[in-house]
Amino acid sequence: MLPATSKLCAAISYRHLRNMTGLRRQAAVAISQELSRLASRSPGPSTWIHQVRRRSSLLSSRLEEKPFSEMEMSYIKQGEEALQKSLRILEDQDDWKTETVAGNGDKVLSKVLPDVGKVFRLEVVVDQPLDRVYGELVDNMEQMGDWNPNVKEVRILEKIGKDTVITHEKAAATPGNIVGPRDFVSVRCSRRRGSTCVLAGMSTTYGAMPEQEGFIRAENGPTCMVLRPLAGSPSQTRLTWLLSIDLKGWLPKTIINQVLSQTQVDFAKHLRQRLAR
Repeated sequence: MLPATSKLCAAISYRHLRNMTGLRRQAAVAISQELSRLASRSPGPSTWIHQVRRRSSLLSSRLEEKPFSEMEMSYIKQGEEALQKSLRILEDQDDWKTETVAGNGDKVLSKVLPDVGKVFRLEVVVDQPLDRVYGELVDNMEQMGDWNPNVKEVRILEKIGKDTVITHEKAAATPGNIVGPRDFVSVRCSRRRGSTCVLAGMSTTYGAMPEQEGFIRAENGPTCMVLRPLAGSPSQTRLTWLLSIDLKGWLPKTIINQVLSQTQVDFAKHLRQRLAR
């Protein structure tokens, strides 16, 4: 089914490709090739990853909108790259090691990837419907600093189309200032396809947001959150958070690992408290 879908998307978008030049054409061709490559991989992905990949093509969802500048297209392509890389990481179920398991069943896993480094994976179930969780994490993302003590501020710098944004995030200092203030400039994209939502992102550069005094510019990505209704219980949402961060600076790996895994556990706790209001 996926190869056929890829061919159909390419055929539908042929008239757009004929009129494209420069980076826009390169981005469209690259993403078309990526979809074809994913379609031929074996073994196949799980059902929800398969669904997102089939219907997240830029050829059908992004290029139908208003014309974008080459810079905007480069950000859209970065967001799509973050999404595809994140899904490939989550698809591989091998070699994940348990970092921590909370009493309520929240679990943090980790693995080391040659080209990325150590990544962390949070698996939780939230007692709220998907729409509520999605709205808080996407529509209200700039309010995250109000309820997550690990986040000082999230600000949207630019919106590109319907699903891509450039953000500036300031992380709060850890207790005892073990890890000093960090900030991030990220490109984020959101995809909502059927009963699955994916929120993906990675670090980027943005001329209007240079490095800030008092903050170390850290890097993240590929990273994503996947939201799905819990099987048999649509009033609950299964949330998977893939976290990949380079905090920069001189920090022992043991401290980094402890901070990042605890950050994910804390996030789940504070998200529940926010949604319960």
